[in-house]
Amino acid sequence: MLVRDAMSTVVLTIGPAHTLRQAARLMAARRVGAAVVLDADEGGLGILTERDILRSLARDQDPDLETAGSHTTHEVVFAAPCWTLVEAAGAMTHGGFRHLVVLDDRGPVGMVSVRDIIRCWAPVHSVAG
Repeated sequence: MLVRDAMSTVVLTIGPAHTLRQAARLMAARRVGAAVVLDADEGGLGILTERDILRSLARDQDPDLETAGSHTTHEVVFAAPCWTLVEAAGAMTHGGFRHLVVLDDRGPVGMVSVRDIIRCWAPVHSVAG
């Protein structure tokens, strides 16, 4: 199975000036655990995850003052839609992260998470009541 088969095509893209509260609200509304941070001035892509927001809150930082750009991971490992799920899982394990931004020639086309991979790999069982 390939990344394109497992990825979510709902890609939340925010700017570095978004506050962490704004980012959290957008992530919650779209039911995603990560956002692509696009810095048009710097021309780069990064990722902001729910874990990044949680770490900021644990340090008692104000989510209305802290910006996505200050908490973005810029050393992002990107996946291609044609990667196998084994390749994606290996990249996640090696890098110690739970999300991969999926890129093609046009830019971000999806996001694949550990949960997406597990959903594809785990057999579907009905729960008896």
